[in-house]
Amino acid sequence: MRLAESDPAWPASFQAESSLLDAAIGAWITGGIHHVGSTAVPDLAAKPIIDILVGVADLDGSRPCISLLAPLQYHYAPYRPDVMHWFCKPDASRRTHHLHLVPTGSQRYLEELAFRDYLRAHRETARAYEQLKRELADRHRNDREAYTLGKTNFVRKVLARASSE
Repeated sequence: MRLAESDPAWPASFQAESSLLDAAIGAWITGGIHHVGSTAVPDLAAKPIIDILVGVADLDGSRPCISLLAPLQYHYAPYRPDVMHWFCKPDASRRTHHLHLVPTGSQRYLEELAFRDYLRAHRETARAYEQLKRELADRHRNDREAYTLGKTNFVRKVLARASSE
């Protein structure tokens, strides 16, 4: 697991990718194209992977997007197919982007945006999250699942705070 210092190029990378996605699957987009995850939070160390959330009407209706995204080097991975269509670019071993097609207004959609927005608005919480991520990255250097699982309680607490504001 490798964390990188915040890179001012991350937002531009998202914008460029957003334009490509809109051109390729714009007809299925109902809830916008959003930069989420740690690379979307200014001054936050992150795995250098741009996370992109796209709101779609429903998962079944957006299945054609799977083949439409292949020419953009998005590889479909049936991870949590009941919740989202998930892709990595260019492939699972050399990830530069993660793409999540999620029903607009679903719990996953709302939580991704709420978590990002809370970290953007609360710098102390973002710093605490970064510290946790650094500790987990050191502890779980070669175990992505353990790294992600280690963040779960923190994320839940932040989402609870976000929903009470």
